[in-house]
Parts: sequence; C-alpha cells; structure tokens
Amino acid sequence: MAELLATAFSLSWPVLALLAGLIVYFQVAIKDSEKKRRASFKTFIGMLAAVMAFIAIANYKINFFGESRLLPVSLAMITALSFMMALYFYKVSALFKIGGTMFLVAAALSGYGNWLPQVEGGFPPPEVKLDFGSMSAQQLADEGEKIIFGGIGQSKVQGAIGKGQCPLCHGFNEGFLSERAPNLFGIPDRAKKQLEDPRYHKGKPGERDTVQKESFPGAGTAESGQEYISESHACPSCYVVAGFGVKGTNDKESPMPSIHKPPISLTLGELAAVDTWLYIREGKEAPPYEEIIKAYEKFIPEADRPKPQEDKPAAGGGGLLADGSEPVDQIFAKAQCVVCHTIPGIPGAMGTVGPKLVEKTNAPTRLKDQAYKGGAKTVREYITESVISPGTYVVKPFPDNVMPKVFGQKLSAGALNKIVDYLSQLEEGKAPPKI
Repeated sequence: MAELLATAFSLSWPVLALLAGLIVYFQVAIKDSEKKRRASFKTFIGMLAAVMAFIAIANYKINFFGESRLLPVSLAMITALSFMMALYFYKVSALFKIGGTMFLVAAALSGYGNWLPQVEGGFPPPEVKLDFGSMSAQQLADEGEKIIFGGIGQSKVQGAIGKGQCPLCHGFNEGFLSERAPNLFGIPDRAKKQLEDPRYHKGKPGERDTVQKESFPGAGTAESGQEYISESHACPSCYVVAGFGVKGTNDKESPMPSIHKPPISLTLGELAAVDTWLYIREGKEAPPYEEIIKAYEKFIPEADRPKPQEDKPAAGGGGLLADGSEPVDQIFAKAQCVVCHTIPGIPGAMGTVGPKLVEKTNAPTRLKDQAYKGGAKTVREYITESVISPGTYVVKPFPDNVMPKVFGQKLSAGALNKIVDYLSQLEEGKAPPKI
C-alpha cells in the first residue's frame, strides 16, 4: 500500500499542485453567487477525479507484471470516476457515461479472469543432453541411480522405480530374497564367478542349451566380469541364473527383456551409468567408461544401438511407467506384466511367476472365495484392487509379496483403466479382444 501511494504521489503531485492553485483562485475570486459556488465544486470534483485516475495508473503499473490480483481495481476506479464526472459535467456527460460503461465491462471481465486459477506461461525449459563420456565415475553413478530408481537417494526408498524398471524384478540390498530375478547386490564380484559355471560354456556359445546361444551371430561369450554384466543386459537368455528362468523351460529362457530394446530402450551411455552405480554403491572402483561401452558394443550390434543424442536426464522418482496414451499391449510391456503373467492376446506375455490373467473367468470365483477379504464387488473392481493392492488377495499357490505394490503410483488412471478394460474381457477358452 505504501508503494502504491508513493507511486501515485510521484505521478500526480504536479497536477495536484495545479488543481490546488485553481481552488485557491476560485475561493478568493468567487465567493457568493451560486454560479461561482458550482464552479468551485466542479473544480473539486475534477481534482478528486484526477487523484483517482493517478492512483489507478499507479496500481496498474505496480501490479501488471506481479502475482497480485489487484489489477482490476484500476479499471473499477476509472469506471467510478467516469460516472462521477458525468454527474457534474452535464455538457459532456454522454461521453463520460459511454467511457464508464466500457470500463465497467472491462473491469468485470478482468476481475473474472483474475479470479480464475492462474497458470504461468512461458517457453519450455531447454532440453538438456547428457554427455556421459565426460562425467566422473560419481556423476555416472548418480545418473545410474536416477535411471534405476528415479532419483539420487531413491535406492533406499521402497517402491522407487526409474526408467530402467529394474526394481520391478531385481533386489538391490544385501540379504534381500528376489523371487523373479537375482539380487544384484555383490554383482561386481559375482559376475566373475558366473563365468566359471559349467553351464555358461565360456568361449563355446554353440554348446549352450539356452534358447539363445549368443547375443548375435559371432558375438561370442564374455571374457570379464564387466562383459558378463553387459551380455546379461543385452542377451538375458544367453545364460540364465539357476532358478530364475521362465517356469517350464528348465532355466533355458529368461523372462527379462533386453533393456536396450523397447519398451525400456536404454542407450549405451545409460547402460554404462547403471553399471557404474552397481560398482560405486558397493565402494568398488568401476571400470572406465570407455571399457564399459566397449563391452556393450561386443554384444549389441551397431544397428541395434540407441543413438547417443537420445540421452537425456532420467525422469524423477514420480515418473510414470505408462501415461495411458499407449496401446494396452505396450502398457503391459512397460509395466513388465508380461514377465510374470500369461495374458492371452498380449505378445510375449507367457510368464508363470504369477497367475494367468483370464479375469472374466477368474474374478467371479475369487470374489466368492471365503479367503477373500477385499472390498471389490465387481470384476472391474477386483482387477483394479489386484493391481493397486496385490496383497489383498493372493491367488494360491503363488507366494505373497512377489508382485510390486507401486503400480497405483506408477500407472496413470488412463493406463490402469485400459488394463482393467482388457483383462475384464479375457475369458478362459475364448479368443481375446482385439487390441
């Protein structure tokens, strides 16, 4: 308020001084007659109108670029003085009334616009490209943690998932029992030991009994711990850790997707950052960036390598796995449902870690089960509850705490709705709906 008055005074004092002089003149020169008194009063009204006009201008100047919603006050003041002037200057009253009406409409519209929630506009922030090759080991590790968990420090937060989606299947803390994929704590040392496993067939990919013998024809096998990690990311089915293969394949096929391919699509720089974090977080010296990249180039042919210019900062911890704009098969893939479940009609969804998802058949039976303690009443409600709170009802003989409990935060309402729509139409023995 003080700033407003100061600005108003600075703008209006010359006019006020002139008007004050006119008042004094009229008071001295015109004393008794009605005509003279009317002239004096009109002078006063004019002076008051001038003060209001300058205050309105000052208010407009102060609040035009600010966050205050007092901008319409200026228009309201000008509206009031226009109608006030029309009362006393009858010869030009029509002009004042027209102006006052225009300002009244403008004030009403401006007031309504300022009442609405305000959204700050502007240009989008510049796109930042990451130069992984110029980063220190710690900087690479920080980017790796963002890719895995969504942010620095998020590795200690239960349910944190980043672009890489690794925590959906892997454990990262010492002693944690992973159900779907090996615990990656200690992998820098364990990787070297895996090379000596007779099932790995080091140097003899043709002797492997897995569904995929090598990453691509002529790629060969890993010769170092880092190459083993790189091969595991690029070709998960080239060697499957005992007990973690797709059920029924005798550990000949891995449920893990190649993470340099869609839907995850990590670039070589991002893969190097992830691997660097695996070393640094255990206090071990990570291989140089160039060595890690060279290891990945051994197992990922040039045509399959994501372009370096696609490297961007990893999304924050609040990033969604799917925003709902994708087709339902892509949503299942991005959420890694295909790794654990068999879902008719969805390519690659042949998992056996969790139950087969023919929910139009399954849900009514499970809702009637005496062991069911949830709150769902319909098939759609049951599917929604199972995705958001999988521990509410655990299908036998599958163990509890296998399915992540983060999908309520990691899938948008639109993505969840597409999943529910699709699963609610799946019926045992009948063709799945078209995607």
